[in-house]
Amino acid sequence: MALFCQARPLSDLVIEAREVRKAGDIQIRTLPCRVQKIERPADDVVILHLKLPANERLQFLPGQYLDVLLKDGTRRSFSMANTPHDDEFLQVHVRHVSGGTFTDHVFGKMKERDILRFEAPLGTFYLREDSDKPILFVASGTGFAPIKAIVEAALAKDNKRPMTLYWGGRRPRDLYMLDLPMKWAAERAGFRFIPVISDALPEDNWAGRSGFVHRAVMEDFPDLSGCQVYACGVPVMVDSARRDFIAQCGLPENEFFADSFTTAADRAA
Repeated sequence: MALFCQARPLSDLVIEAREVRKAGDIQIRTLPCRVQKIERPADDVVILHLKLPANERLQFLPGQYLDVLLKDGTRRSFSMANTPHDDEFLQVHVRHVSGGTFTDHVFGKMKERDILRFEAPLGTFYLREDSDKPILFVASGTGFAPIKAIVEAALAKDNKRPMTLYWGGRRPRDLYMLDLPMKWAAERAGFRFIPVISDALPEDNWAGRSGFVHRAVMEDFPDLSGCQVYACGVPVMVDSARRDFIAQCGLPENEFFADSFTTAADRAA
């Protein structure tokens, strides 16, 4: 390592900086962390703020995920919802899976200052910055987490590409950080946000878009040939979006990027 605030060159020199441009450029590490804060934005969603040891920083690309390493040797994957430039805490969004060993622990027994071990960064779900195409983000449930990181990083860099976010849930309460994308849309002219609810009840008083979230995209963008799509959430949504966007809307296969949230039970099956 070189500390440029301390180093004094004795002659002319050339500095070569290695720029991280893809996931494979970053070393995967295993680190401990402390549960700094537990937020509950919805009955079935917890946001964990994880503190790294002093003087440790995790290098990652917005949209990548970490694996929590459990004592029995198994692991649980969660996307990092914070950006690399806002890394005082790593932030993960955990939805409660009934009967899930880890999520039952998170919602029932986990407390602040608990210690976890994780491996990161993992995955190839990150923004391809070598393109100038309009971006469509499609999220269901906590699939919002990595998209949050990607959008916040893009806004911080003043990325000029048009961006549209579709966030779907069964009921309005499933959109557990609704104010945040509404704020992005209000502050950035090139950003649009469309929430979509599939199973609203009368007491929800939902007056917005209804139905499946990927179908709402197809209604608004019948021609996706000139777009890039980033989809994240439950497998049925990701798989349906990939199939229908390519077959019916002309999306090039190599312009669909996805992170499918399979549970431990799904993988076992």
